[in-house]
Amino acid sequence: MKKVKVLVVDDSSTMRGLIATVLAKDPDIEVVGQAEDPLQARQAIKALNPDVVTLDVEMPNMSGLEFLEKIMRLRPMPVIMVSTLTRRGAEETVQALEMGAIDCIEKPRPGNEHSFEELPYKIKIAASARVKPLTRADGDRRQTRAVHPANESYVSDGRVVAIGASTGGVEALLEVLSGFPENCPPTVITQHMPPAFTRSFAGRLDRLCAPNVQEATDRAKLAPGNIFLAPGGSSHLEITPDLRCRLKAGERVNGHCPSVDVLFNSVARACKGDAVGLILTGMGKDGAAGLLSMRKAGATTFGQNESTSIVYGMPKAAFDAGAVEHQLPLERLAAAIISETTKKKP
Repeated sequence: MKKVKVLVVDDSSTMRGLIATVLAKDPDIEVVGQAEDPLQARQAIKALNPDVVTLDVEMPNMSGLEFLEKIMRLRPMPVIMVSTLTRRGAEETVQALEMGAIDCIEKPRPGNEHSFEELPYKIKIAASARVKPLTRADGDRRQTRAVHPANESYVSDGRVVAIGASTGGVEALLEVLSGFPENCPPTVITQHMPPAFTRSFAGRLDRLCAPNVQEATDRAKLAPGNIFLAPGGSSHLEITPDLRCRLKAGERVNGHCPSVDVLFNSVARACKGDAVGLILTGMGKDGAAGLLSMRKAGATTFGQNESTSIVYGMPKAAFDAGAVEHQLPLERLAAAIISETTKKKP
């Protein structure tokens, strides 16, 4: 099998060496070059034609975010963002994912010394991902994303909306949630993301979307107009029968904590048919069994279609399992969910 060619971009020679050492242990990956700044990286991309680039978020002369935008406009390719655990680093990483970076990973630090263990896996996923070019319209939309005020014609029928996503999910969730009105149905989300970044992601969703979006806290009450994002870390997000969030410590499920399956299974138990499930882009099968449980309990279920998925893994697994009742392109999902959860007139 052809090796995945990787270019490592970081202003720290120590960090470049560490990344190269980690990747060299995987026989399916070849580090074809290293660059210490975007100027070197641009030349290396032209000369080496890598399959994937790892890109430092914070660099001198030109930030990783600025360089990523140039890559995605002029030569779209899979990029993994490598970030330090700082507020600025986390916020810029989330913006990078919104711009089309495939995934992100945190640099090793005290308390998380082994963060690069997942890097080879992420690299191989990125190599097979569907990358879309960034257009001028995309940039304008990120700055002036339509925010829907409370819709007087929309009254929630009380059903809970549960959403699961992974690779490519930042961009997908922004597309879906920006189509929700301020008085949207109560919504819970599990997005596979390192713990350092979920708070920044929730904050960005809150700024760009009409409903109130926040990281879930234990015992938070589900209500219309509120969206809760599972915090990354060592706890799974579940929903209780009295429609509250529960953060429950546990081992990884399908390789993830929080897990989409754990969320969906809890919604199936707590809400029965009074729920709507949605599975978005992502690698693997997390969420397929849980979405099937939701459908069997009477919930309405949606899945993102292949052509609009960055990675058609999780949606495909759910579709193949019979868990997806309606498979739609990304741009139609928000309207479909709002239509489905609108309280019908007697």
